[in-house]
Amino acid sequence: MPRINELPQSERPRERLISLGAGALSNQELIALLIGSGVKGRSAMALASRVLASTDEGIVWLHTASPEELSRIGGIGKAIACRLIAAAELGRRMSAGRVQGRVRLTSPEETAALFMEELRYAKNEVFNILMLNVRGEMTGKETVSLGSINSSIVDAREVFRPAVRRGAASIMLVHNHPSGNPEPSGDDIEVTKALEKAGDILGIKVVDHLIIGDGCFVSLRRKGLM
Repeated sequence: MPRINELPQSERPRERLISLGAGALSNQELIALLIGSGVKGRSAMALASRVLASTDEGIVWLHTASPEELSRIGGIGKAIACRLIAAAELGRRMSAGRVQGRVRLTSPEETAALFMEELRYAKNEVFNILMLNVRGEMTGKETVSLGSINSSIVDAREVFRPAVRRGAASIMLVHNHPSGNPEPSGDDIEVTKALEKAGDILGIKVVDHLIIGDGCFVSLRRKGLM
């Protein structure tokens, strides 16, 4: 595979990005631009090809890969590995976006969209709450638990503490399934019912519980499970 500087000007990734926009570049070309000049005996394009071929997940792998895993690919050192991971994280953050001001959430789809890119590739279960005011506007979000979702992990005190502190009128529960399948487990349902009861006592309604999968989600309220 030729080095980038051996390609005609019109075929070089940087020149193609400038003239056609980043959307016109292949995954291999984008990764090659991040890699830079390549290493002795291997061009940036060849290294980019090795990165993509190293896993069946393709470019999605960069969301969860560690520097050690990437460094096992011949020619990819720690510096390049960190550069690739940083680029993937920037992309994830831009996709997830930042919610500015108070946003009124009117559907499970809107809530799921806030978390989809943040949670769909997470390797562990992450349990979040969204805090809402009396108008249904989001006033904050907080991660309250990491790990498997069951009654011994999710503590009602930890779930409602930030909601009480912020004077929330209601909350929404959101967590992910690393398997990519958002169908609720028995533990998911049990925890949801326990938190609903705790919310009734505190006067803070649990509006819904969303489970995020890989590009899909389930609303327990919509399924009639709460």
